[in-house]
Amino acid sequence: MRDFTWHVFTQTGDIEAYLLYKEMHNLGAPELGANAGAEDDEGNVADEE
Repeated sequence: MRDFTWHVFTQTGDIEAYLLYKEMHNLGAPELGANAGAEDDEGNVADEE
């Protein structure tokens, strides 16, 4: 998620995206790789059943 907010900031210059990036950094949010996303969520649902 941090990567996404950084990307939004670099593409748009939106200060709120930067502030969100910094807040997530301070909270210790992990950076997700390119393979993270909806596919991972679907796998978790299947595991619960």
